[in-house]
Amino acid sequence: MPHNLQPTKGRRQKPKPPVKWAGGKTQLLSQFAPLFPRQKYNLYLEPFVGGGAVFFHLQPSAAILIDSNAELINFYRVVRDNLEQLLEDLAKHKNTREYYYSLRALDPEKLSPVQRASRFLYLNKTAYNGLWRVNSKGRFNVPFGRYKNPRIIDEENLQLVAGALRRAELLAGDFSLVLKLAPPGAFVYFDPPYDPLSETANFTSYTPGSFTREDQLRLSRVFAELDRRGCLVMLSNSDTPFIRSLYSSYNIRVVTARRAINCRPDGRGPVTELVIRNY
Repeated sequence: MPHNLQPTKGRRQKPKPPVKWAGGKTQLLSQFAPLFPRQKYNLYLEPFVGGGAVFFHLQPSAAILIDSNAELINFYRVVRDNLEQLLEDLAKHKNTREYYYSLRALDPEKLSPVQRASRFLYLNKTAYNGLWRVNSKGRFNVPFGRYKNPRIIDEENLQLVAGALRRAELLAGDFSLVLKLAPPGAFVYFDPPYDPLSETANFTSYTPGSFTREDQLRLSRVFAELDRRGCLVMLSNSDTPFIRSLYSSYNIRVVTARRAINCRPDGRGPVTELVIRNY
């Protein structure tokens, strides 16, 4: 990696999440701060990394980041390993409706990793509401956002992101992978698609196939196994009776968030969420 892509010495800036992501945790970091483990851990694992707000905030010395969204993981790998080429490709994009739909129509699997990452970031920054949503065939299907001047290239932040990711292994896959990778004493943070607050509130289609109640049950079993193993485990989810009952034997705290995704502005007020810990 060329020297000019290293974060400037003496500057202790933390990276910001490089992508907009539904359920991102940036707004909750101040409430999370007293809830993170006080004891030291030698490895950080995040099996639903998404926008990575918690990872970029904690800046652990060693991490394994997992997500079922292969586009997202490819993007992070390219930022880490090929940032210069990514910046060159990003400079080609145009913020027009026609260009947006032509790029959206491309099959990402037929692109190089750099082109694929570039397309991913462009669509993330120019799509309506910054949503990443796919249809049943796994095709990105969010309409053009019509933003006047979206910030597609934030080179300074991408350099900071690349520096943080050099301490991380990146894996595309199911959250249960964590059981093969987490040693005793590791810190694992789960931020899954949330249990819906109502039957119509289900927004979980970041990848083909939504996150079901059965997946929530599977996740609770993975949480319990990590607890038995001696890991430090923290999980975010919605404040529903179902989630409270699943984790009733653990330490449950309530935090307050703003709803970011709601088609009606009056549905964007504060909402309580749960932070569940085994410590």
